[in-house]
Amino acid sequence: MSFIRYAGIDVSKEKLDIVLLESDSAVHHVFPNTLTGWQNLSRWLGSDSQSQVHVCLEATGRYSDGIAHHLFHSQFPVSIVNPARIHAYGQSRLRRQKTDKADAHLIALFAQTQRPMLWTPPDPAYLQLQVMVRHRNQLQSMLRQEMNRRDNLPPSNALQDMLSDHIHFIEQQLEHLQQTIQSFISDHAVLDDQRDLLKSIPGIGDITIAALLAEIGDVSRFDKVGQLAAYAGLTSQHRRSGSSVYGRTRISKRGNARLRKALYFPAMVAMRHNPIIITFAKRLHDKGHAPKSIITAVMRKLLHLVYGILKSKNSFDPHYLQSKAVVA
Repeated sequence: MSFIRYAGIDVSKEKLDIVLLESDSAVHHVFPNTLTGWQNLSRWLGSDSQSQVHVCLEATGRYSDGIAHHLFHSQFPVSIVNPARIHAYGQSRLRRQKTDKADAHLIALFAQTQRPMLWTPPDPAYLQLQVMVRHRNQLQSMLRQEMNRRDNLPPSNALQDMLSDHIHFIEQQLEHLQQTIQSFISDHAVLDDQRDLLKSIPGIGDITIAALLAEIGDVSRFDKVGQLAAYAGLTSQHRRSGSSVYGRTRISKRGNARLRKALYFPAMVAMRHNPIIITFAKRLHDKGHAPKSIITAVMRKLLHLVYGILKSKNSFDPHYLQSKAVVA
């Protein structure tokens, strides 16, 4: 689809800064991030059939969800882009300004020059699963806090029994919620099929699978595995100054922290039980990589396996590397 106008929206909690590129001009406007603001923005852009405008915005979670769904259902072509891609694009253009207006202009230029893929709303089942999984994470965090409070109390403190009762209640809630999550996945064919596929990966269990499905969502929205790695914040970030001063290579951490957290312990388990990961981690160790660097690389490798299995709809093959070597 070809467009004659491109719009970039910088989304914040209270407002939407939008820059519309048309011919050689760039028009800036601000709308409230409310239903009325979305409606006024749609009228300002004009109808899709007349304007041929491609709207692009960064993925900022709950702040961008509303306007994205409104524009989609108003028949506007919409792209939602990982903020890391916009940041990298800005660096490539040697961007110096950092304002809401400048950000919206940069996003519009990104849409005009990079032509990102169009977005469609994900299956509501992924969003419902995400709400439940994130609530489970909150309960787990609350449980740890309460257990720490109890453990730090002096003996025979009057709060001991109260905290113990609360801990027991949270544990019951967690158990019930975990059962609800698994039943929910079983009741949705796509999620159920994807769970069966991911279960074939050594080192990944039901809790991790639910977290991966909730945070990745519809895997088809990622054209390449590198996009998913960037979304998770597991891409490498190199630091260099001049020709002789180097910094330690680190992951960007600009992506989904919940997804990275969901991969951490499974990566450690995979280094003991997953044959592909075992070989991969040993190779890094033999090259002298630090343990923390190896864990990060294994997390990224595990995410590659998850992506490949979900995309291909084929179960994990422990002999995949050997079969590739034979074919080669």
